[in-house]
Amino acid sequence: MRRRWMAAVAITMASALSLSACGGDQAAEPTTGGGDAAKQVEVFSWWTGPGEADGLQAMKQIFEKQNPSFTFFDAAVAGGSGDKAKALLQSKLQADTPPDTFQGHAGAELQGYIKAGDLEELNSLYDELKLQDVFPAQLIDQISVDGKIYSVPVNIHRSNVLWFNPGVLKEAGVAGAPKTIEEFTAALQKVKAKGKIPLSIGSEWTVTHLLESVLLGSLGTDAYNALFKPGADWNSAEVTKALESFKTIMSYAGDPQDDWQPAAKQVADGEAAFNIMGDWAYGYFHNPPEGGLGKTSKTDFDWAPAPGTEGTYLWLSDSFTLPKGAKNRDGALAWLKVAASKEGQDAFNPKKGSIPARKDADQALYTDYLADALKDWSGDKLAGSIQHGVSVNQPWLASINEAVGLFLGTKDVAALQKALADAATANAQ
Repeated sequence: MRRRWMAAVAITMASALSLSACGGDQAAEPTTGGGDAAKQVEVFSWWTGPGEADGLQAMKQIFEKQNPSFTFFDAAVAGGSGDKAKALLQSKLQADTPPDTFQGHAGAELQGYIKAGDLEELNSLYDELKLQDVFPAQLIDQISVDGKIYSVPVNIHRSNVLWFNPGVLKEAGVAGAPKTIEEFTAALQKVKAKGKIPLSIGSEWTVTHLLESVLLGSLGTDAYNALFKPGADWNSAEVTKALESFKTIMSYAGDPQDDWQPAAKQVADGEAAFNIMGDWAYGYFHNPPEGGLGKTSKTDFDWAPAPGTEGTYLWLSDSFTLPKGAKNRDGALAWLKVAASKEGQDAFNPKKGSIPARKDADQALYTDYLADALKDWSGDKLAGSIQHGVSVNQPWLASINEAVGLFLGTKDVAALQKALADAATANAQ
């Protein structure tokens, strides 16, 4: 298993610098020079999969309708969680050839770009659009440094979602979604005894994604959030217990799939019982076959908070930035206005499987899972995602992913805990 993942990582890093196109296909860079070419707006993201790409296209249509003098250039790079895109983006920033705007996760992930001087602050845009009144205060705090705001959030995602196949659970004698870590491991064992895949997983980042939910479910909200503060004790007995649970849960995982979509599909198709993934999976499950799997909720798939995490929203937010030195700054600002708008967010989020960052969105558009998410976001405790940039910066995340990758080969909990503690010591501020 580890050899397969290491090969994938090597291919990712070797190929990232050559990628410049949506969906992983090689396409031309945005043209430069005078005339119409100067009006292109290069929008850099990792939204290429079903659901997310459809949401991006919905915003593109609004952008081009509102801004006929600009041409949208989709510079999306395939790869769940944006690992390939971030590698390519870093090379572009270092070469002083930034895209006009790029996607980033709100929180600690953006702080690296801010400290490097790569981003313009957007306070004047927020004042113009009165965004301070429509975005939640805790979200504004996460995208600000020293009172300056550096990105426009498009959505709110939930990381700690347990997706499951009701038919597979019924066949295994599991009454419903497990509410605790202990109930989860018991359910995994029952599914295994029936010959189905207990837990589907994707590429290596999806295992770090799983780990954050296990840490939250084992430690509780306050202790989880405390892990990312200076002086946090990653060597505690409580963390050891959480990592032992993670080891047990991983022992029931199926063969790793290429990314999160094929892992989620194993659940939807009845090959696997459970998958812990962010709520972008809802768009993939639910959207019609041309943009998803066309599955029926509560029949083909269902959801619950990840075991042990009920009452806590493990959150993340996709946002767009204004890089310093953007070729088409006016076009980038026009894009940011669409991304910030009620119309743009209501076009994007139902297709993406997320809820709007704005507080004034049309709630009638958010049904089924998304209605549950809106309710929980307004009332749950909050915890920040590790894998998706809220709680840790990019160097810290790289160290965590390296530690998780080594653990997949060794299954050594003590070594994993030491590596996580060392990463926190080196990076917590």
